[in-house]
Amino acid sequence: MQSLKLNRLRRAKQTRVRIAKQGTPRLSVFRTNQHIYAQIIDDRNHKTLTGASTLESEVRNEVSLGGNKVAAAIIGKRIAEKAKKLGISQVAFDRSGYKFHGRVKVLAEAARDNGLKF
Repeated sequence: MQSLKLNRLRRAKQTRVRIAKQGTPRLSVFRTNQHIYAQIIDDRNHKTLTGASTLESEVRNEVSLGGNKVAAAIIGKRIAEKAKKLGISQVAFDRSGYKFHGRVKVLAEAARDNGLKF
């Protein structure tokens, strides 16, 4: 029996293959028990365009805990604002093999509400 982490990574790999065919930057989400991270990545040039996480000092001042839905909503809003500054409006959502619920869903909805399309 495979571990839960290997199953998640297998799902993530399949998703990234499909996203690469689209040719748009991808919004990648990574979560731990204590923090949540989001990055916009350009796979064609192999570069991270921008990122946001609960480790940033501005976010730490707003939220005491980085591993909850409130923090995920703030990160979704921040990543959307940073993408707008770079002129990015369309991305592909890469949930990294996580189920689309809880913190991942809240982050995605916050990014959509602040102007990102996916």
